[in-house]
Amino acid sequence: MKYFFSIFFIFSFIFITFFGINCFYNYIFPIKYSDIVHSASVNYGIDENVIYSIINIESHFNKNAKSAKGAVGLMQILPTTAQDISSNFDLYEPSDNINIGTYYLSSLLSRFDNMETAICAYNAGPTNVTKWLNNEKYSEDGKTLKNIPFEETKNYIVKFRKNLKYYKIRNKI
Repeated sequence: MKYFFSIFFIFSFIFITFFGINCFYNYIFPIKYSDIVHSASVNYGIDENVIYSIINIESHFNKNAKSAKGAVGLMQILPTTAQDISSNFDLYEPSDNINIGTYYLSSLLSRFDNMETAICAYNAGPTNVTKWLNNEKYSEDGKTLKNIPFEETKNYIVKFRKNLKYYKIRNKI
């Protein structure tokens, strides 16, 4: 009987540990709005994991998020950016926000032809990134950034890499 409780305790500990860690990661890296994300992914040629990563970084899937700079919704789109893309939208509506954000990211990817450079432009703005690419202090080839002068954007890329890695692992299961 003594061994039974020891074995039971060990298996219980392993199960609770695994379940707890899985719940923790599901909280930190949620997947919501999967139908909308899938549709936007197909429509604009952006990996779903990239979209999930940006939404998680920008708003942690809070459709009502609003930044101090006025960015709105899941993907934290500026209303002026949205107006350049569409004339009829509600940035608090997940479908509009995800479609506009994904379209915008696809346009940045077309412009910069490198995912991490496009992600930097998503965070810091394409004008800043263009300046950085034209400066040898920040770019050796005019296409990729070796240094990022904005601390916020440096941190954003680190978060993006971590999120993307996890979402890729999670979505293969």
